[in-house]
Amino acid sequence: MSETKNKIIIIAGPTASGKTSLAIRLALGIGAEIVSADSIQIYRYMDIGSAKPTENEKTLVPHHMIDIRDPDEDYSVGDFVRESRAVIDLLIKKNRIPLVVGGTGLYIRGLLGGLVDLPASDKVLRERLLKIAEEGGPDALHAMLEDVDQASAARIGSQNVSRLARALEVFELTGKRISDLINGHVFSDRPYDSLFICISPNREVLYERIDKRVENMLNTGLIEEVINLREQGYGSDLKSMQSLGYRHASMILDAEADLRQASALMKRDTRRYAKRQLTWFRSESRVEWFDPLNISAIEICIENFLSHR
Repeated sequence: MSETKNKIIIIAGPTASGKTSLAIRLALGIGAEIVSADSIQIYRYMDIGSAKPTENEKTLVPHHMIDIRDPDEDYSVGDFVRESRAVIDLLIKKNRIPLVVGGTGLYIRGLLGGLVDLPASDKVLRERLLKIAEEGGPDALHAMLEDVDQASAARIGSQNVSRLARALEVFELTGKRISDLINGHVFSDRPYDSLFICISPNREVLYERIDKRVENMLNTGLIEEVINLREQGYGSDLKSMQSLGYRHASMILDAEADLRQASALMKRDTRRYAKRQLTWFRSESRVEWFDPLNISAIEICIENFLSHR
């Protein structure tokens, strides 16, 4: 007889697709608490640029995995998997339904299926690769990766130095391409019976929502938030401060762009990020896709999932 697994629900989707408001409505209806799967909302003091739920929203429904690290602290997918699973286990013991909400696909994949066993970072090797990027630009690392792992080079942006260096590091340490290791990994670590819902507005609606969100962030204190972060000692070189919105606000503060230019770049980069998120989620298996406005269909899907034993 097969083991009965605890049920969890995932609400994923691209940035600005309406995940937070939908999740709160759903949580209130089914007695759920929200577990954030967002790689920026984990950081304290980074509220506006990460579109964290408001205090009122957090009062309506308890949220977890938000404000758990300072902006200069390292945080890995492994950290997320370990800590979010601990939170989920506590919710299950309280007879609360875990509702995992976010757009960081790797976090969700790791939570549901475990992680690929990759070697630890090698400091000397990593510094050598970063020096190559510093002297020859990110394209130098991208060209090196194309020579040994075309699949990873195609998936990783040519300017993403950290991920390019990691892929090359894994190849040099193991002699194997990271794409092969990921594709060959059997996700045997599946502790939950999960319903994976992904919401996706039509492209015109999504882009309009992105543009409005960017304008709202810039009009309601994003630049002031970055000033405050800098005053606390969190510089623009931090990984967290290189995320969407924060690096664009830094461009204004460093006189690299004016407000209009930074806003246009932020909208463009956010649209590109949303496209990458959609591509990621489309590669996942057993995903139920919905327009976020079709709330009744989503509620029926969840009701059927929860009632099935």
